[in-house]
Amino acid sequence: MGFFQKIGNAIARFMYGRNGGDHLGLALVWASIVLNIINIFIKSDVPYLLVNLASTVLMVWAIFRMFSKNLEKRRAENAKFLQKVWWPLKSRLHRAKDKDHKYFTCPNCRTVCRVPRGKGKIVITCPKCRGQIQGKS
Repeated sequence: MGFFQKIGNAIARFMYGRNGGDHLGLALVWASIVLNIINIFIKSDVPYLLVNLASTVLMVWAIFRMFSKNLEKRRAENAKFLQKVWWPLKSRLHRAKDKDHKYFTCPNCRTVCRVPRGKGKIVITCPKCRGQIQGKS
């Protein structure tokens, strides 16, 4: 067994029963990196220190979450983040990339209706509340 394999096994044993990386931890690390890049361009002392402090706090929080053994709380935090931030952002990006369909939101019940593009001016009937939506596809 080689030296690096022994180190890998030791790290695996140490991380057993710990949270590890997840979507929230990854977002915290990326936010910290973005703040560090912004910090390069800040010239005055007070904003530099505040941004540096915020970046450090985010990185420490990400590391704390990764090594935490309280899996229930960390999974609940991650689920809340996924529900409130990740999935809405992901669905908006997916809708923006969709070249074949246009998405309309019903003003009454907030249901998202998908229609094919290129049909001109259309009237859409919401399948949930039967409200009428006028728009151009």
